[in-house]
Amino acid sequence: MDELDAQLKKFQKELSAGTVSLVLLAVLGQARQPMYGYQIAKRLEAEGEGALAGKQSALYPVLRNLEGAGLLASEVEPSVSGPPRRYYRITRAGREALRAWRAAWAATRDSVDKVLRGGV
Repeated sequence: MDELDAQLKKFQKELSAGTVSLVLLAVLGQARQPMYGYQIAKRLEAEGEGALAGKQSALYPVLRNLEGAGLLASEVEPSVSGPPRRYYRITRAGREALRAWRAAWAATRDSVDKVLRGGV
């Protein structure tokens, strides 16, 4: 891997780290029922056109952090096809945070886009 590829990979990792919580809240905010990690990962993969896809295991620490902050709640349910699954749902506080984070994302995106277009 050359230096440019390494820098791009680092940039993508940093960019992703700043948006994963937002997209996880958005996915669960749109869900009609609680979802488990693999379902969430598959949704991100399908809707993110690969840009949001990553290692499924990387989602779990973020899900736990969001739950610890009271933005998500979870329940463990038995599974017929394997080990028990932890299902996540967004809480009222999570919906409030999602609204605020969406506004912050839009403002940031608009500012960055303006700079990238040379409109400063």
